[in-house]
Amino acid sequence: MKQLLKKYFGYEEFRPLQREIITHITEGKDTLVLMPTGGGKSVCYQLPALMMTGTAVVVSPLLSLMRDQVEALKANNIAAAALCSMNDDTENLIIRQECRRGELKLLYISPERVLAEAEGMLREMQISLFAIDEAHCISQWGHDFRPEYTQLGTLRERFPQVPVVALTATADKVTREDIAKQLHLREPKLFLASFDRPNLSLDVKRGFTRKEKNLAIVEFIQERAGSSGIVYCQSRKATEELAAVLQRAGIKATFYHAGMAAERRNNTQDDFINDRIPVVCATVAFGMGIDKSNVRWVIHYNLPKSIESFYQEIGRAGRDGLPGETLLFYSLEDLILLKKFAEESGQQEINKERLDRMQEYAESSICRRRILLSYFGEESSHDCGNCDVCRNPPLKFDGTVLVQKALSGIVRCEGKVGFRTLIDLLRGSLSQEVSEHGYHRLKTFGVGRDIPARDWKDYLLQMLQLGYLEIAYDDHNHLRVTEAGREVLFGRQTATLVTIDREERELLYNRKKRTAAKRTKEAKLFKSEPTPLNTRDTEQLFEALRALRKQLADEEVLPPYIVMSDKVLHLLCQHRPTSIEAFGEINGIGEYKKKKYGPQFIRLIQQFV
Repeated sequence: MKQLLKKYFGYEEFRPLQREIITHITEGKDTLVLMPTGGGKSVCYQLPALMMTGTAVVVSPLLSLMRDQVEALKANNIAAAALCSMNDDTENLIIRQECRRGELKLLYISPERVLAEAEGMLREMQISLFAIDEAHCISQWGHDFRPEYTQLGTLRERFPQVPVVALTATADKVTREDIAKQLHLREPKLFLASFDRPNLSLDVKRGFTRKEKNLAIVEFIQERAGSSGIVYCQSRKATEELAAVLQRAGIKATFYHAGMAAERRNNTQDDFINDRIPVVCATVAFGMGIDKSNVRWVIHYNLPKSIESFYQEIGRAGRDGLPGETLLFYSLEDLILLKKFAEESGQQEINKERLDRMQEYAESSICRRRILLSYFGEESSHDCGNCDVCRNPPLKFDGTVLVQKALSGIVRCEGKVGFRTLIDLLRGSLSQEVSEHGYHRLKTFGVGRDIPARDWKDYLLQMLQLGYLEIAYDDHNHLRVTEAGREVLFGRQTATLVTIDREERELLYNRKKRTAAKRTKEAKLFKSEPTPLNTRDTEQLFEALRALRKQLADEEVLPPYIVMSDKVLHLLCQHRPTSIEAFGEINGIGEYKKKKYGPQFIRLIQQFV
């Protein structure tokens, strides 16, 4: 098992749980695998496929996922193919013949096609195992539901002797139980890997206006010029608008959403995978199943609807194990819209609960990683040190008077105001709504004029999270004071609020301060880099290796990360092998790649030694 791991995948050691999972599958037993993105799920069924007699049938939901996986396997000299609509009739005919002759170790196929082939070609093959990838799609509770997945349980009835392995990156207890039930798994053993991704930094920005968000994102990307990243947006329109903002700032970016023509979507994804376009602004339709290992950052323009969605999306950064950054923007508008969607959904109760947990994460004043891990049933005894809360613990103050002003305003308006009108009332702004209802004659009119409107929005968000007020979603999103709020309003309890970081907002509009802050941040990052490019010589070598990788990838029409990952390039910089044997010892370089690419990379490295 270990020899095959080194020969084909170039790794000396298994990652946690991989050996146990592979052993269980090769013993012919049903298996349910939960492993975070970048945790090594694919090897868990690809290695058994090499060890077992016959062809492993991998059910995958996306053509892009199939293509990525097949290209990566072929690059490691493993016989694999995808039976799909991207091939012409002749290509699919050849693949069918290879399957019948047992020449393929892995066959990738969509859920629709595997059901269509169940009584035809599959009956003529020797199948070693069924691997159901992205298995959360099968669950009625799954956040990316796909009807064809619900029928995959028939594979168990038609092929009772073939072991089934279901794999996913995110599924809570309810979803896990549903996956096993829908697939008719026989006493499946659950392998639950750690969901901790310590290489990912976690940051949340609260209450930014759209202009502030756009400016912050432009700055963020410009500081990481050339690195690949994804910005997830809630709507199709937002992806297009943000991409235009980035392009005007001189950033090579594009957009992706389900409303685009299929060919254009495919071209966009292809450009991203092949490093021709580094930045994509996308809806959540983008990214599932993409194996691109050198995505360095993921930004959420809006609050996601659940921690499962959020965790899967941020998991697309840092798949190679090198540092990845995640940034989430969170606002009242997002919360109100998502609450409305949850109220109107067919699974109202569970969707509201999931959104509440996502809100808790965004509002947290304790280590964010501990909240994520807790959601997936994993406890951590220490803070991570790699989230914004750990790096800059929030300062708190006695906000009792401030809370009383806001709650008094709601009560005096008889619970008939939303956030915007309440802020106008507190700020003493004579808006149309305030004037029409005579709110300007109330005692609370203007009592909070010393606090900027954006700060009031932030404080109200905190009050909502603390349970002092609630939103009546069935009554025009009007605000109501809760029992806990009345305790503060009438002086029976005090209220503690988090101080707003105004310096961060000021930096967005002050280039001199921003430049100084950037230098300080770079110095900190430089010290924490695991394999630092700490000399000009090493930086030049890394860029030269990256250029060679791109050249070789273009010649073979492959994504660069399939030729070599960023992590392998860093290891080459660190160890600088000058012989084929030494080159093959680098973690992540198998026998086939050693012989195929070794001479070119060694010649380049020798110039720097």
